[in-house]
Amino acid sequence: MTTRRWRVAAGILVAAYAATIAGANWATTLWPAVAVAVAGLHVPAGSLLAGLAFTVRDLLQDAVGARTTLLAICLGAALSGLVAEPRIALASAAAFAVSELVDLAVYTPLRDRSRLAAVGVSNAVGLLVDSLLFLPMAFGSLTYLTGQLVGKTATTLLAVAVLGVVRARRRAVPA
Repeated sequence: MTTRRWRVAAGILVAAYAATIAGANWATTLWPAVAVAVAGLHVPAGSLLAGLAFTVRDLLQDAVGARTTLLAICLGAALSGLVAEPRIALASAAAFAVSELVDLAVYTPLRDRSRLAAVGVSNAVGLLVDSLLFLPMAFGSLTYLTGQLVGKTATTLLAVAVLGVVRARRRAVPA
């Protein structure tokens, strides 16, 4: 990939990641408790986008490294301050900072063995940490924990499946 194309791709990933964080917080501000398909579970709407953020973060780290990824977390937090309630934006900033660092610590050593497994395992750890921190700070309880974990896990599984298909197609096409 040429330097120009790489920079464009990296810029798109940074923007997508920051927009995913801000979008998750905007959605949570608008719809704090949405019923999900499983009877009795409620989830903040933003948790579906938050689950996607972990996968985008892993792709971003691969493209630009950990330092730029940390700057993208800050950008997402700043954008959240513009579109979300202050309690949601602040809870998100704190939870994303910690959970993304945990996700980073898990993903980095695993990615050389299997990128898809690294994405899956790091997302699972990251979404649990994020949920355990975010919910009490944003809502004062863990009432939505099960629903949030189900929503984020579903998004992660979908994202990992899409990545698996994309990687399989790339391998099947000769360069």
